[in-house]
Parts: sequence; C-alpha cells; structure tokens
Amino acid sequence: MSNAEQLLSAARDAARNAHCPYSNFHVGAAVRCSDGTVVTGCNVENASYGLTICAERVALFSCVAQGLTPVELAVSCVDALEAAPRESRMPCGACRQVMQELMPGQAEIHIDGVGARRLAELLPDAFSLGAEENSP
Repeated sequence: MSNAEQLLSAARDAARNAHCPYSNFHVGAAVRCSDGTVVTGCNVENASYGLTICAERVALFSCVAQGLTPVELAVSCVDALEAAPRESRMPCGACRQVMQELMPGQAEIHIDGVGARRLAELLPDAFSLGAEENSP
C-alpha cells in the first residue's frame, strides 16, 4: 500500500468518528508529519454552524498541539464518494488557508475520489501577512 493509500485509509477510518447530525456528511482527514507520525481528525458540527470545525483543521491543529510538522494530507468524505459532485469533496477555503500556513507549498493533498493536488494548486494566490511564508 502506497503512502497516499495509507493516508486515505486513515482518513476514511477517522470519518467514522465524525459528529455530523446536521449535514450527515462524514469527513475524515489524515496528516503525515515530518517524523512519519500520522495524525487524524474528523469534522465536528455544532448547532451554531459557525462553531463547526472541518476534519482537515482538526487534524492540522492536533499536529500543532503535539509539536509536529505536517507535510502531507489526505481527506475523505465517505458520504460523497459515490453520489456527490467532486467539488463537494474538496477542502473548503478556510482549510486551504490553514494548510497554506502550516504546510509547505509543494505538500501533496490527496482527495479521495479526486486525486492528488499540490497545496499551491489548491490555493494559488493565498492570503499572507508575509511572516509565515510557508514556515514549515
């Protein structure tokens, strides 16, 4: 099994833990860190929709909390693999911005059912204050 397949498998497993009573959209993410550690996350919804957090950000913020450097990410929306259009499988803008600040621009992002993209392709003209410049 390739690294990408391992990450996608971990993302699918993480999606099972999603708390999504409003959308019923189970999303999981898996991040490979520079030391080889894999950290996962799932989406967690809230009745106050603005407080909902995506799987990608849960996984990335967990990396930061553990002192790890994320270098590769996979995301899977298990409910969208068959029925939903591919656009609904892509990371949202907020997640792309967080990825841009925490991961190298050439990091591979594996999207289940879509394929791999470089982070720089997903957010080509990213907002920046100039300080981070993809610091990892």
